[in-house]
Amino acid sequence: MSAGRTGLIAAALLLVAAEATAGTADVVAVDIAAEAGGSYRVSVTIRSEETGWDKYADRWEVLGPDGEILAIRILHHPHVGEQPFTRSLGGVEVPAGIDQVTLRAHDSLDGYGGGEMTVPLPGR
Repeated sequence: MSAGRTGLIAAALLLVAAEATAGTADVVAVDIAAEAGGSYRVSVTIRSEETGWDKYADRWEVLGPDGEILAIRILHHPHVGEQPFTRSLGGVEVPAGIDQVTLRAHDSLDGYGGGEMTVPLPGR
């Protein structure tokens, strides 16, 4: 095998390894409850490899089936000593015709890529 080809293979393996560890904020549980007026209260439990202000789960999102962001819950501080942790967001509006949503978390350093969950909406 040539040195050039070996280098390309090594670079590809490093890229795959980096992608496999990116996005270390995982959604591990979801609870959705219908609210008055047709909106939803969404509670999401996240497990993340936080180290402090330099790396923490900084938000989670509710996505429609086409990947459209329907709602965002900003997380304003690290949760190093509180793992996993749960945060809620009320008043989440979901367009008619959508019967399930996907929840994903975002890491301040690594971005997306952690575990996501797709769940049905109650009453739909």
